[in-house]
Amino acid sequence: MTTTPRHLTSIVTTDFSGVTRGRPVETARLERYAATGIGWVPANISLTPFNAIADPNPWGSSGDLRILPDLDAVYTTAQTGSATPLSLAMGNIVDLEGHRWDLCSRSILQDAIGEMEAETGFCLLATFEQEFQVFGAPWPPAHAFSVAGLRRADPFPSEVLSALDEAGIEPEMFLAEYGNDQFEITSAPASALAAADRAVATREIIREIARVRGWQASFAPKTSLSGVGNGVHVHFSLVDRNGTPVGYDAEAAGGLSDLFGAFAAGVLAHLPAITVLSAPSAPSYYRLQPHFWSASWTWLGDRDRESSLRICPIAAFGGKDKARQFNMEYRPADATGNPYLTLAAIIRSGIDGLRRKLPPPPIFSGDPATLSEAERKSLGLKRLPSSLDEALAAFEADETVTSWFSPLFIETYLGVRRQELQMLAGKSPDEICDLYRGLF
Repeated sequence: MTTTPRHLTSIVTTDFSGVTRGRPVETARLERYAATGIGWVPANISLTPFNAIADPNPWGSSGDLRILPDLDAVYTTAQTGSATPLSLAMGNIVDLEGHRWDLCSRSILQDAIGEMEAETGFCLLATFEQEFQVFGAPWPPAHAFSVAGLRRADPFPSEVLSALDEAGIEPEMFLAEYGNDQFEITSAPASALAAADRAVATREIIREIARVRGWQASFAPKTSLSGVGNGVHVHFSLVDRNGTPVGYDAEAAGGLSDLFGAFAAGVLAHLPAITVLSAPSAPSYYRLQPHFWSASWTWLGDRDRESSLRICPIAAFGGKDKARQFNMEYRPADATGNPYLTLAAIIRSGIDGLRRKLPPPPIFSGDPATLSEAERKSLGLKRLPSSLDEALAAFEADETVTSWFSPLFIETYLGVRRQELQMLAGKSPDEICDLYRGLF
């Protein structure tokens, strides 16, 4: 006798190690779990990407939590090639009284969004451009960005776009990238929370489509030390409560309004500290090096892909509204980072810039290393951390950034990252890259 497979929806949370975890329920019963959620354990937040709980940690074996599914953030597709649909319900972690848990990354982002809207009246629209590589596929070599580079993978690109579209992620482009078997996926701008949810769902859907084919899709920042990096580029813009763009000023340098300039200045001011949230793994810093087309200094660039904040180009033809096209790109991020914490850090940094009415940063192009220290200081150019150790130190040293989080958050986050470093002791950079290739 044959039975019809039961369709499951995983109620999930993304933890400090950048891994999305959760528990499945029958899809038909998902709404029943909206009131009280599923059980969860505090120590799970101290899991490293190696599936070992950081030791010491504040939790031990005690305590209980719940993950409440957000029924407005369910991503389902039957087009991964698996026998049953892939379905993810993004969740918020609460305590047994139903109160917000201070270490829930999705709640941390929601709090930042709420504070920005209440204090400034503005909202952030965002989208995540994500790069990844495919391993194990029987494809012949092809030129970067070429038609052949994409067509040799057929029908994989179309299957990815169809699955993402069915899940409601609004994919826009799938392209063959610069590296060997490297691709980039983009989606339409959305509210900050939806953008982070979509980033999580996109990774899981692509990984499953590849897995079903016997391949591996890796979003790791570096899969080999000499190879290209896989970045996550966070595009964002500001709108008012009516959805009217407020970031563009045709008369200003780079088209950057004073308002958006103050926001950008706040991000750059705190960038050395928040890098550990958006690029939090050891191999992250193999990618964030000068002349790698990633980011290595605190600079605002106008269409410059070495800058950490890039003013993106807008088309001056075709009848499109320039103000609605105008956006900025945050570049020191990768998929070992938690998308909710990445966006929360950007928003809170920007709020600080708005509060302090910071002037728009200078727009720079060139190589900061060729400038004198005085010239770099006048331009606000500081070297980003070049290792995870340096990034952790920069985070701890920025009292404004640490004030955004509870002491338990800081203790736990630092514990996860330091445990991660301890577990890598004695490994070469190539061994580390190979390890993370399989983890992410």
